[in-house]
Amino acid sequence: MEEARPEIRATKSLAHQIATTLQQEIVQGELSVAERLPSEAEMAKRFGVSQPTVREALKILAAKKLVRSKRGPNGGVFVNAPSLTAASQMLQEMTTWFVGLGVFGLSEIVEARLLLGRTCVQLAAERATEEDLATIESTLEAFERSDISDEEFCRLDVAFHHAIAQATGNNELRFIMLVVNDSLIPATNMISFRFRERGRVVALHSDILDALRARDGAAAIAAFEELIAYQSSVYEKALAARQGEAPQKQGSL
Repeated sequence: MEEARPEIRATKSLAHQIATTLQQEIVQGELSVAERLPSEAEMAKRFGVSQPTVREALKILAAKKLVRSKRGPNGGVFVNAPSLTAASQMLQEMTTWFVGLGVFGLSEIVEARLLLGRTCVQLAAERATEEDLATIESTLEAFERSDISDEEFCRLDVAFHHAIAQATGNNELRFIMLVVNDSLIPATNMISFRFRERGRVVALHSDILDALRARDGAAAIAAFEELIAYQSSVYEKALAARQGEAPQKQGSL
């Protein structure tokens, strides 16, 4: 019996519909990791479309990091292994956009970081390996250089919290924190860096690490809460300064 073709609707481009069908098959495990997809000719016959349309669908999947191309005699298009980093990058872009548009307010950002961060430091205090602690400490040591730029300071801030998320031993939580840290920390840092005291931030990070080394979850949570409270106060000060500068700029026109 001839295989039934998937229904193709005119409401979306054929390439997007094919990409959606293949994506579902990848997500549902019908196409396994590292499996080579059928040739363009075979897929064109399956979907009843031209090979250029199939090629466009594969480009859509490649942009989502779901497939990769390999050249040579044993080449073709293969299903990619899932990557927490690649997936988080896509969500990060959307989250950063929402922060920039003001869809996420300060109180929501603080609440989300507090709730998730408490869980991370608690688990890290219980589960962190010596290697995890060494990674966290390495970011802290880099913080203490006096010659680093604001951009590098922000990058290290993100790396510090990523290392704590890694130390939880929970990949689901780590994935969530990749999105949270990569989008919310830089977004708030861009506004508040002029009012931030680097020494204060580094000292609070050091308190968190000391608590993790001592396996003291309560102390780690307390230090983390103090860090978020300080960063929130700096952010509020920066926003107030911005609002004060706006009328002055308007008046000078």
